[in-house]
Amino acid sequence: MKRLRNISFMLVLIVALASPIAASGASDNSASEKTRIIVDHNGNEVTIPEDIDRIIISGILPLPSVYCLFEGDASKLVGMHPSSMAAARNSILPYIMPDILDVSTSFATGAGINIEEVIALDPDVVFYNATDTAEAEMYKAAGIPAVGFSTTNWGWNSIETFNGWVELLGEVLQADDKVDGIVEYGREVEAFIRNRLESAGDIERPRCLVIFRYANGVINTSGRTHFGEYWITAAGGENVASQLEGTAQINMEQIYQWNPDKIFITNFTSVMPEDLYSNSIQGHDWSGVKAVQEKEVYKYPLGMYRWYPPASDTPLVLLWMAKQVHPELFQDVDMDQEIRDYYQRFYDIEVTDEMLNQIYNPSRDAAY
Repeated sequence: MKRLRNISFMLVLIVALASPIAASGASDNSASEKTRIIVDHNGNEVTIPEDIDRIIISGILPLPSVYCLFEGDASKLVGMHPSSMAAARNSILPYIMPDILDVSTSFATGAGINIEEVIALDPDVVFYNATDTAEAEMYKAAGIPAVGFSTTNWGWNSIETFNGWVELLGEVLQADDKVDGIVEYGREVEAFIRNRLESAGDIERPRCLVIFRYANGVINTSGRTHFGEYWITAAGGENVASQLEGTAQINMEQIYQWNPDKIFITNFTSVMPEDLYSNSIQGHDWSGVKAVQEKEVYKYPLGMYRWYPPASDTPLVLLWMAKQVHPELFQDVDMDQEIRDYYQRFYDIEVTDEMLNQIYNPSRDAAY
């Protein structure tokens, strides 16, 4: 769809206000194009082109990797968020489709979305985080179809959230699920872990803390309404921050009170376990925290995407978490072989020792 390619955002807004036709995104050039209506995760009816050739994926950060695996290539992806690109550059994804690294990130900056840059990329559709209604209104004013993908509709269950994304991608792209079987396998892994935990009887549930972001002295964790709650409880642990909401900000005094048994650090921060072990973070003393003293601090791996939010590696994350939270119960799970088998089955690639090392030891540069 060649809409408004060389028109500035101000002109778009003027036309949108002046003309009901323009406000709806219609033009003489697009009037003859075939369209159809889909319902996104906000329940909005969105009119999209019948043929989609240019796609931007905005604030739903794991979705570019899911989309690429769904489609089999990145040829239609013209824009993605810089945070998604930071993960992609340090992931296994370029081994499968190196053109992912050529996708533009120009439309998103620290200040937010630059609508003029979005228009310059001439997308047929934008995929955005369904919770960001202001961003949706921006696309609407510019006459650009925008489809909201939710992170919250499935109670922070990563497997079911991934499934919801795949189903909506299939509807928008009118394509069969290219990653068919991952959700089913994820449910099998979930049941395997649950059954083993139940069979173990009345076992201790280690108290776990997720460090979601950590920069400039500010620490954010996962409360009960974020994915850390799912990972920890599904793996047989207790989230020490379960009384908090979302990615809540916490301080060292709170961490001292919790004194977690285990700490998990996401790839949305450059902080590594060795930073806590060496107590090298200025202004914060980690030396008295149990998880640090007992060397129970873990960095989430990074495969096709960061192993914290929902993504196509989610079943592997469940296994990895279970092994860290209850190593004695899951000592028979060979993560190296699980990763090799999984990538061969779903991505048709042979994982080398070098790739395994990259997955387990993600770069600090993967943070954003």
